[in-house]
Amino acid sequence: MLIALQKLCFPPFDHSRKSRDTMEGAVAQSILSNVGQLVGEEFRQLRAVGGEVAELRDELATMNALLRMQTEAEDGAVDHFIREWMKQLRELAYDAEDCVDLYIFRIRCQSKDGFLVWSKRLLATLFPRHRLAGNIRTLRARAVTISERHARYGVSREALHRSPSVAPVMAAASSAKALRPANDPDQFVGIEDQANILAKRVKAMVHDNSEERDKNLKVFSIVGFGGLGKTTLAMEVCRQLETEFDRQAQVSVSQMFDGGNDLKELLKRVLQQIVKNKAANEKGIEEEDPLAGIDTMDVNKLADKLEDLLKEKRYLIVIDDVWTVAAWDAIHSKLPENKCGSRIIVTTRIETVAKECSDPSVGDYCIYRIQPLNPEYSRKLFLSRAFGSMDAPCHEGLADTMEDILKKCAGLPLAIVSIASLLASYKYPERKDMWETVCKSIGSQMESNPTLEGMSQILTLSYNHLPYHIKCCMMYLSLFPEDYEINKNRLLYRWIAEGLIEEKRGLTLLEVAESYFDELMSRSMIDPASSIGFDGRREACRVHDMMLEVMVSRSLEANFVSVVGGQYEGMFYDRVRRLSIHGIEQEPEAEDSPSKGRNSMDRMDMQHVRSLSMFELKAKSVFDRLREFTLLRVLDLEGCKGLENKHVVDICRMYLLKFLSLKGTTISVMPKKVGELEHLQVLDVRDTHLGELPETVTKLEKAERMDLTHRTEWYIMWTIPRGVSKMKALREVECAKIDNVEVAKEFGKLGQLRRIFLFVDAQQDLEVVGELAISLSKLHSLRSLGIGRFGSEDGKMDFLLELPSPPRLLRYLSIDGQISKLPDWMSSLSYLTVFAAKWLRLRGDQVFDVLCKLPNLQSIKLWRECYLDRRLVARTSHHFAVLRTLSVCSIYCRYPEVIEFEEGSMDKLEELLVEFCDGNKRSIVGIQHLTNLKEVQLTGKRYNSSLALALEQLKAESNSRAKASQFKVAVRYE
Repeated sequence: MLIALQKLCFPPFDHSRKSRDTMEGAVAQSILSNVGQLVGEEFRQLRAVGGEVAELRDELATMNALLRMQTEAEDGAVDHFIREWMKQLRELAYDAEDCVDLYIFRIRCQSKDGFLVWSKRLLATLFPRHRLAGNIRTLRARAVTISERHARYGVSREALHRSPSVAPVMAAASSAKALRPANDPDQFVGIEDQANILAKRVKAMVHDNSEERDKNLKVFSIVGFGGLGKTTLAMEVCRQLETEFDRQAQVSVSQMFDGGNDLKELLKRVLQQIVKNKAANEKGIEEEDPLAGIDTMDVNKLADKLEDLLKEKRYLIVIDDVWTVAAWDAIHSKLPENKCGSRIIVTTRIETVAKECSDPSVGDYCIYRIQPLNPEYSRKLFLSRAFGSMDAPCHEGLADTMEDILKKCAGLPLAIVSIASLLASYKYPERKDMWETVCKSIGSQMESNPTLEGMSQILTLSYNHLPYHIKCCMMYLSLFPEDYEINKNRLLYRWIAEGLIEEKRGLTLLEVAESYFDELMSRSMIDPASSIGFDGRREACRVHDMMLEVMVSRSLEANFVSVVGGQYEGMFYDRVRRLSIHGIEQEPEAEDSPSKGRNSMDRMDMQHVRSLSMFELKAKSVFDRLREFTLLRVLDLEGCKGLENKHVVDICRMYLLKFLSLKGTTISVMPKKVGELEHLQVLDVRDTHLGELPETVTKLEKAERMDLTHRTEWYIMWTIPRGVSKMKALREVECAKIDNVEVAKEFGKLGQLRRIFLFVDAQQDLEVVGELAISLSKLHSLRSLGIGRFGSEDGKMDFLLELPSPPRLLRYLSIDGQISKLPDWMSSLSYLTVFAAKWLRLRGDQVFDVLCKLPNLQSIKLWRECYLDRRLVARTSHHFAVLRTLSVCSIYCRYPEVIEFEEGSMDKLEELLVEFCDGNKRSIVGIQHLTNLKEVQLTGKRYNSSLALALEQLKAESNSRAKASQFKVAVRYE
């Protein structure tokens, strides 16, 4: 029957267009008639699949609403039955999503399809529709069963309502005591230095030598990850300053703090401590009870009472664990102002709250970012809890395990104390085995062991306080291994591909995802890694090992992520949705090996996996199964070994794929079928052996990011093909080159492009670069532009001088090639923050004359052969308003020999980087005029006499300054 239908759909035609149109209409009518006769009632049922899918989507929306209610409910409001019920509902929602996606992406006729195309597609998908109809019926039956089970056991929806609560008092108390060794509760471990620094700031903060200014009320913020000891630090500062302040009080704030009853109770606690403190300081003086009637006072009367008691007193109040700006505003509005040098210390986990609390006019001076314990203090604290003394030797055979545990704790005092206290309870002979067991299973131990309950609560508090839409993004980080540096862009695009980012009017999904990332960073949920982008923003992050354990536990419970390999080796999952593989190596080669070709993944069903991530692994058996991943949206194989070109053919059949990273693999061929991945948003094939991408990539009309670089040959990159104008969604391109006029013209139609490093051949004719200049002037969305020529060191870049108008929103500009002068239009780049260059070969004041006109320029990087005169002078007339970083010369540059700074030229400069060419003299003159300098970095050969002399002079200059104005001098020897 199917063959007969296909013949009806594709009859041979060999007539004029008008005749073909007429015959197509006739054939369409014939198809409908014949199909109706062949399949009758069943066919009409299958045509209604679209309606059933719509109903299923409504069911899915309801399921997601219930799941959201569970996510937002307090832990105590969700019992074991509700968790199990929700787990069943979540699995049903996953299956329903798969079903809907299969319909949308493989079966549904498009609105743009003509009648004949629609009819052909309807027939071609006859049997898949039949299966889909059955799947929908099964899913809806499961939904009815789950609903009936819910009703049968009498679980009320009200059980999931979110209710206000306060932060766990016991958990907070355990956190406050974490830094005190067991044998000396009055001594703090590893906190003295930080407490001394903060106490000095709190005691007297003179910003501009004005004593009057210092008498005003000042607010200091301690900000950091949960469990780092913020409360402990605040308490120690109060202890050190006990004699400096007439009155002190310490109060904590709940997560769900409001400006009504919660504020009233907080003010009452402050009053009670103030009065108690007063009584202790003024013994023997009898007066009327100042607390009389406070239980009946409202908020305003309590505030008036507090102001009356503190009017002429210098006070210090600690407001502990503030979660929102609104809570701080409510509290701050009721605390009294005076001119007695009073201070408030706020502790918070959230950077934005810390900044809101403190005076912006003094920058970050009033914000103290608490640091983790260093290895030495971590070890002492652990020993004091595990063995009773900071100086106790670690028992033989336990030292390595202790170091592994401390590595996981990463300087988090609460984790060190909690785990050490648990391990202290294990005695010989089982001690060594139990220590190793706990080290390997900290996450599961937190779930079940009462000793670790307080730590679990503290860490979970931050997650529970996240907005609903960011919780999944945070949980998603459980995919990555411990201590893994997660690239920001990689993470953001993965969030988008997974559907975790909500659409917001007026913003792109990438901008929304970036706001989520910034929110997690602000809340100390993720830690900044070392990588910093051109605009000074963090380009990578890490998750603290303890928080990662909490996220893995949450993910496994919700079947959000399935992790295999490494410490998760041997775990088996029934339905896998997001699969992350750690630490699996190539299977044994020996034929007689009992484990040959066998691991925990062999029994897994891959057809429901929507995300596959592997981390620097060699697991050919997984690659050989790639064709089983039919519903994959995200495939991230960055750094994996053993991936072959034949596996890429299987990847190109993954129709639903949105994110594909083969970065760091050894593939050398990309099939033309990659163009059929019509939903692909990211294609990352950097650091591979690919020499090119097929021209079919222009079919990827949803692609937002395209990256191709060769592992060994830097000049091999994506050659932009004809037809690129169809890629309207393209936003980011790592490196690309243009080699013909037509492409240069089309390039200007990429209106969404925000970031690209573009190369043209030095031998390219003027027509190509002329059209390129015109196209660049049309790319109004560009934020980051690098442009260079290769093929000859003498390649001229003067076509840049002819741009009709520059992309005015540029933040970053890099020019790599010789140019007669810097373009005049550069002075109009009012948003530019970074300028970088190589091979400019300019002279005199040509560089600084232009750059000093840029009002927001923060960084200048002048690398190889940028300057040809002996002296490079930043003149007084070259006043750079906000310049923070200047990097001059490559180690291969002969000139300039003298780098000079006149007074007033770069008075905001904080960081200076200079490389010293071997065999040539180089000196820095006028360093005394850089009054805001924080660090100078020198690079060169160890025996370079010019470098040695500059180092000596810089150290002398730094030592001659007042201590607050001294700068660091660092040397890196090549």
